[in-house]
Amino acid sequence: MAKQDFYDILGVSKSADADELKRAYRKLAMQFHPDRNAGDKTAEQKFKDINEAYDVLKDDQKRAAYDRFGHAAFENGSRGPGDFPFGGGFSGGFADIFEEMFGAMGGRRSQAGPARGSDLRYNLEVSLEDAFRGKQTTIRVATFAQCDTCKGNGAEPGTRPATCRTCQGHGRVRAQQGFFTIERTCPTCQGSGQTIDKPCRACGGQGRLRREKTLSVNIPPGVEDGTRIRLAGEGEAGQHGAAAGDLYIFVSIAQHPIFQRDGANIFCRVPIPITTAALGGSIEVPTVEGNRTRVTVPPGTQSGHQFRLRGKGMTVLRSNLRGDMYIHAIVETPTNLSKRQQELLREFEKEGENRKTNPESEGFFARVKEFFEDLRE
Repeated sequence: MAKQDFYDILGVSKSADADELKRAYRKLAMQFHPDRNAGDKTAEQKFKDINEAYDVLKDDQKRAAYDRFGHAAFENGSRGPGDFPFGGGFSGGFADIFEEMFGAMGGRRSQAGPARGSDLRYNLEVSLEDAFRGKQTTIRVATFAQCDTCKGNGAEPGTRPATCRTCQGHGRVRAQQGFFTIERTCPTCQGSGQTIDKPCRACGGQGRLRREKTLSVNIPPGVEDGTRIRLAGEGEAGQHGAAAGDLYIFVSIAQHPIFQRDGANIFCRVPIPITTAALGGSIEVPTVEGNRTRVTVPPGTQSGHQFRLRGKGMTVLRSNLRGDMYIHAIVETPTNLSKRQQELLREFEKEGENRKTNPESEGFFARVKEFFEDLRE
């Protein structure tokens, strides 16, 4: 029985370009794929014919031979596309389409070479004052560093790694399983693409050693809690000379005994003597840069009142601006009063009975009175 013309099988003209061939093959291969036509022998044969036709026509040299000699170009003992068993045909045309659709699962080769070193994390706590000013500090990190003896290649000095014979330096090997070509890491070289006959005695052929290294870290002014600083190439060195990973420093701000931070603003709770709050005066408060500043307290200041000091807060990251500082007044009730102080307070209370010196408490109890009156109605 005469074999059908390859162009007719794919339904394209002899002038069809590579894109037309691929589109036609994609459509037919998906239509007649055995997974979609389980048990259908006709579809199975059709799929084999489609795969055979595309395997020839997608290759410029095979296509030229076919256009000149037809099917005879692959007969007379020559191993042509029709001579492989059904499963082997997948490694030809359909594998290309499958790679395009599903990536490495269809057999796409990965780049050879050992894997990049792991990234590292370092938690760094700084004081609020250091976060305000910025700081140059040093940290010590336990990591894998490049072996100085073999310069990272893992081979004993005077020797060199050889190309892996199993994967030919690709770091990956392929195996045919039914319709699929499975790719996995080379078991001989573990993906590095190289083998070492004489491993370095210092590092055992790894190309790296566990050691502690000291790094300088720049903490910028205005750094906030949770800020991440990346030091490129300061993570673990990769095996067999592969690139090192990165070091990520996560900054946290230590709790301060006086100040509380909210973004660029600083808050400070300051106790104020009852006499200063009642009569007015001034208080001296600290600032985050380590200085002192005076705050005027007007007469009758109530507990909870806030004083705003513009430009006395935190440095804004990567800016010349500063936030504000808020003084939260806490009017302090005196304790351990002497007998004379108690007498004076009683006189004060008696003197103020008709002068309404406590507007907040008077207003509150007036509302309480109205509340109970409403309940009785």
